[in-house]
Amino acid sequence: MAKRWVLKEAADANVVKQLAEELNISTVLANMLAHRGISNFDEAKYFFRPNALHLHDPFLMQDMEKAITRIDAAIAANEKVMIYGDYDVDGTTAVALTYSFFKKRHANIEYYIPDRYKEGYGISTAGIDYAAANGFTLIIALDCGIKSVDKIAYANTLGVDFIICDHHLPGAELPAAVAILDPKRADCQYPYKELSGCGIGLKLAQAYAETHDIPFEEVSAYFDLAAISIACDIVHITGENRVLANLGLQKINENPCIGVKTLMEISGRKAPYTISDVVFSLGPRINAAGRIDDAKDAVRLLISCHEGDAKEQGLLINERNQERKGHDQQITDEALSLIDNDAILIGKKTTVVFNEHWHKGVIGIVASRLTEKYYRPTVVLTRSNGHVAGSARSVLGYDLYEALCGCSDLLLQFGGHKYAAGLTMQPEQIQAFADRFEEVVGSTITDEQLVQQILIDAEIQLTDIEPKFFRILNQFAPFGPENMAPVFLSKNVYVSGYAGLVGGNHVKMNVIQPGSAAFSCIGFGLGEYLPKLVPNVPFDICYAIEENVWREQRTIQLNIKGIRFSD
Repeated sequence: MAKRWVLKEAADANVVKQLAEELNISTVLANMLAHRGISNFDEAKYFFRPNALHLHDPFLMQDMEKAITRIDAAIAANEKVMIYGDYDVDGTTAVALTYSFFKKRHANIEYYIPDRYKEGYGISTAGIDYAAANGFTLIIALDCGIKSVDKIAYANTLGVDFIICDHHLPGAELPAAVAILDPKRADCQYPYKELSGCGIGLKLAQAYAETHDIPFEEVSAYFDLAAISIACDIVHITGENRVLANLGLQKINENPCIGVKTLMEISGRKAPYTISDVVFSLGPRINAAGRIDDAKDAVRLLISCHEGDAKEQGLLINERNQERKGHDQQITDEALSLIDNDAILIGKKTTVVFNEHWHKGVIGIVASRLTEKYYRPTVVLTRSNGHVAGSARSVLGYDLYEALCGCSDLLLQFGGHKYAAGLTMQPEQIQAFADRFEEVVGSTITDEQLVQQILIDAEIQLTDIEPKFFRILNQFAPFGPENMAPVFLSKNVYVSGYAGLVGGNHVKMNVIQPGSAAFSCIGFGLGEYLPKLVPNVPFDICYAIEENVWREQRTIQLNIKGIRFSD
């Protein structure tokens, strides 16, 4: 699929010049810093040297004092406390962190994860009923609850209090909880708004520790879980999240908790881990527990105190992940066949596919794969509990949630954000929804948004890639949303020696420019260009600069994102 190459506009020249002089770096690197909102030496120091002192005061968060007061009362009265969280990576890491921290202070505590298939996302009536029937008087809800107005009202009638720790956007009405910790509340003055659900749980632990003179090390012990949630929930890696991601990666690579260490060993991926390694190696395994069976298995692993228990849980989760992969591949193949054999569907600006036998736990993954393939807003639907459940994914710059709002009268419920959402409807509404979704998206999406873009930070010469440049470039990590790995453009490069395919359809080659060294390159999925990649034929490349480790040898490698010939 053809992609648009978009070169970022140059940042303010005066800011770039000042940064380059103050930091003694190239204007290319200074320009990249300016694009990240950095304008002076102190801001650059904060960016390049994140540390625990950069974490914000947790009591700046609205209702934090109320939350600590209620927890103190619960512990003093030996109330039964439930730690409640969603079944994805953010939810399970949040539950594991909060449960582990407070279990050391209060024995009368349990955790609860709703069943994906029986209870669905968020606060469930079944969960509240379980709490009331078993004598729980306080629920600390993580990564969910901000829109559960009716559910919290119901809990109040049963004498069950709620502390909500959420990071999603509130609705017009806040639930009647004892405390609501959510930086996105309109009345919350907390300086950083993009924490993960697990991050909110960490701030709660930090606040409790500060109140009770508990050493900070008992909070920082959970930085690895916070980093996993940040990576896998695709939240911004800026500000406080970048600090937590950086410190969390250090812990993952140097001293992970037993559960994370076990998962790393089972995955076969050795340290050092990057954010990308967490997303593709640890995240799918943690998620697989709730997708295939019971997300409590993931929590059991992450709270493990003994290596034997952790190994048992880790192997179980790994089996679930293998099962998930099978479902994923089968459903993806079936969905691709549905689309490719339907001339009408191929010509649309949206994809909506349904099969009542598809496994609900993996349709979100399939929706992502279909979006990558056809690059348009996509909804994958299956049958679940008498209704039709779906996962939706969007393309860069297009607000999927707003499009679903335009279909709300056809839906039983929906929720999510700009790029990903979940929805349910009655079976008889499938065709009407598909038609409406196509109508809404078709009238609001631009042609440009339907063509995948490669956003390029700067044009450079291969000779610019020298040790100091690469060393500073590495300090821009950890990478993720709002701080993506830089992509560079180099024009008129040439193949040096032989270009070939590896792993099926991936290009492996060396490239040079006049006066430069030869750089090893890998171009994933770019095999179609191989016939033209011959010596003495110039072409342009856009790429990320990476370190490749092979048999303990470290070399610079260009990860090619796009290839362009003059014709």
